[in-house]
Amino acid sequence: MPIAEDPEPRPSEGREPDGTAPSGPDGKDPFADLVLDEEFVQGASVKEQAGRTRMLAAQWKHTPPVDPGGRRSVNDGPAPKKRFARKARPADPWGNPRPRRSPEWRTPLFVLLAVAVVLAALNVDGLRNWYEKRTGGDSASAAPVEPVAPATAPPTTAPPQADPKQPTVDRPWAGSPAEGWPTSITVFEPKEPPAATGVFTAQQVADQVKLVKEYLAATNLDPKVVAGGRPEAALAMLDPETRQDAEKALAKPSRESDPTSWFSRFDARDAIPVGDTYRLQGWITVEGDGKRGVLVHTDFTFVYPVRPGPDAAKRAMAPKPSRPPGPSGAPAPTGPGAGDGAVKPVGLLTPVDDVAGDTWTARTLVRRIATFRFYDPAKYDVERGKIYFESNQSDVANSECDVDDGYYHPQFDQFAAAQAPNPNQSGPTSDPYDLTQPPDPSDVCGTVSRS
Repeated sequence: MPIAEDPEPRPSEGREPDGTAPSGPDGKDPFADLVLDEEFVQGASVKEQAGRTRMLAAQWKHTPPVDPGGRRSVNDGPAPKKRFARKARPADPWGNPRPRRSPEWRTPLFVLLAVAVVLAALNVDGLRNWYEKRTGGDSASAAPVEPVAPATAPPTTAPPQADPKQPTVDRPWAGSPAEGWPTSITVFEPKEPPAATGVFTAQQVADQVKLVKEYLAATNLDPKVVAGGRPEAALAMLDPETRQDAEKALAKPSRESDPTSWFSRFDARDAIPVGDTYRLQGWITVEGDGKRGVLVHTDFTFVYPVRPGPDAAKRAMAPKPSRPPGPSGAPAPTGPGAGDGAVKPVGLLTPVDDVAGDTWTARTLVRRIATFRFYDPAKYDVERGKIYFESNQSDVANSECDVDDGYYHPQFDQFAAAQAPNPNQSGPTSDPYDLTQPPDPSDVCGTVSRS
């Protein structure tokens, strides 16, 4: 190990036993003018080792150091390849593994969110239109719908046009004037309180109005009947002769004897009601029959939201039957078993993929105008508590024409592209929500402006 050397041979101390001056060539000390400043230290050709260096050198002379691993030198050769291209874990200078840092994912996410917010702000109208098309609503759809009071007389104007929104399972009433209509027939009463009429007291007339409302509810608002079930409760309320005709129609439906003239029903293979609450609007009036009896007049429109059944698409593509046209302007038959003119929707839309909650739905409207007669029991052989028809007429909007199997068959917008044309569709376009006029009496297949 090198050590520091004197710059020149050190002269003898020069101190003679007799105490004379130092000896030398000229009697001068060579270190007399030496200054140990910073310049002298930095210019030294030989450096003194640190104390720790000398200590470790002495220790490693007898006990060589051991490589703890984790660090490599240029003499170790190429690093071995890792399986599956995994990187070696980083280590600190002492060989201890450092914890891995998780990838920074927040910054890209914040950038994407910021871009989305900016794009939405720049195209608010486009975003609203997309939402309305998909859900049939808008940002204010959660606001409560203004209820419509039960009618007591024919209206003077048709309901205003609503924004055309595609109804879905989540929003079956979107775009319909019926969204605020009542859901129960019990809220409807004659404009004037029932009074004594003919041989019946005021209370008896009120009971007759109640019986009529119960019958209309059993035939048009019972969820089991609307879903295609047998209307046992309604059949039990009919007079014997009318019940026999209705049961015959249920057993063997035909154009002359169609059960839908009495009952609102859908085939679950084709159309499934959405929920068990339907909406209606109409009015009731009472008068004497001139023979000491009572006539109860009713005019109600029932609206049913439905979604496609398992066979709806196949039925839409099936060819439609044709029939010889009837006499021009021929009135539709009335009374029990009367036929009705079905109509088809217009403005069919482009189909989209159905998803849960967003499945497109349709609505079918049934308007029933009927007069119920309560005879004077002293003059006529009648059963108390039974329904007797004086007249009965029905009109259906959005049900396949010329199908007399005892069910309504609505048409759905998502199958419009595959919809087979109907050769019998030749009637005029009408608004089924316009209750200011009676329905068209001709038995033709027309179109509706909205449903």
